Parts: sequence; C-alpha cells; structure tokens
Amino acid sequence: MENVQEVETVVADQQQEQAPAREQQQRRNFRDNRPDRKGGRRNNRDREVKEDDGLIKKTVAINRVTKVVKGGRTMRFSALCVVGDGKGMVGVGMAKAAEVPQAIEKANLRAKKAMVQIALVDTTIPHETIGKFGKGSVLLMPAQPGTGVIAGGPVRNILEAVGIKDIRTKSYGSNNPINCVKATFNGLKSLRSKEHIAQLRGKSVEEL
Repeated sequence: MENVQEVETVVADQQQEQAPAREQQQRRNFRDNRPDRKGGRRNNRDREVKEDDGLIKKTVAINRVTKVVKGGRTMRFSALCVVGDGKGMVGVGMAKAAEVPQAIEKANLRAKKAMVQIALVDTTIPHETIGKFGKGSVLLMPAQPGTGVIAGGPVRNILEAVGIKDIRTKSYGSNNPINCVKATFNGLKSLRSKEHIAQLRGKSVEEL
C-alpha cells in the first residue's frame, strides 16, 4: 500500500509540473494560429495612415434626409463638399450615407473626380461674371490686391478652395447653400483668360 501511495504522489507531482507547460504550449499554439497578431497589445499608431494629398477639403453643408419606405422611415445624411488645390483646381460633390463621416468621404471623392481648372489672374479673376443655378445667382467681380474675399459662407468656401484671395461677390435669389455653391462653380467655369480668347479667335493677345 505504501508503494501505491508513493506512486500516486509521484504521478500527482508530475501532473502539477506539466500543467503550466501545457498552458504555455496552448497559448503559443493560439498565437501561432493567428498570423495577423504579433502578440501583446496592438498600438493604434501601427494602423494604416492615409497619405495627405495636399488638397483643401471643405464641408459646406450637412442635411438629414428621411425616406419613407414600406417598413417605416430611414434616416440618412446628405453632405455637400468642396475640394480644391488652392492653385486654380476645384470640384464640388454631393453624397448620401447612413453616417455623417461616410457621407463626407463619399462627397469628397466625387468632388475630386469633378475637379476642373479655373482661369485666374494672380490672386483674382480675369473678368466679371454671373453664375446661375436654379433660382440662385452669384455675381463675381475682380478686385485689387489686398481687398480680400468679400463673400458669404458657402461662396467663400469654394473661392478659398480655388485659391482666390481678392474678389467681390454678391448673391441674388435663393440663399440655399447648394444653389450658392453650384452657381459660384458655374460662374468660375465660365471664366476665360486673355490667352484662351486669343487662341479661339486666332489672334495674338496684343491684337485683342
């Protein structure tokens, strides 16, 4: 009986010694089966960092829209964004999504795709023009250096994204941000430089 008790005691001691080793082996196997984890906590700084493209992104307006469907009402968000490089390129984009950040991201992508080159003269525009969209219209007038951007909120956003520093504006009709921004965008696209007009007429700049 004494021999049996001694054997049981030895076996129990061996099992206690092997238990931590088994636990450690199981932990190692668990980590080995997940190649995406390096062990320990992941630092938030290790996440993928998006490169800055150097564009000026401005969110003009965010609206909550409701769509009535068979199951009830679905709430979504609409975002109007302006993207420019500050050197004459600008685009306007609108998008809808279930969350505000997603709507802004989609609107920025659409604005990037819709970017066009605007004719500028130093820090202002080459001539006076009127942009129209819907029931709204915006008058754009060149200004002397040092005048600054004399414009309201929605119009100011798109002018600053283009890179215009001296301009005078006046908004007529609808003051809806969407109408104001798109009217300004249409007015900027209608601008023509002296070189472009001379090329269309087949003349030199001095002959104009």
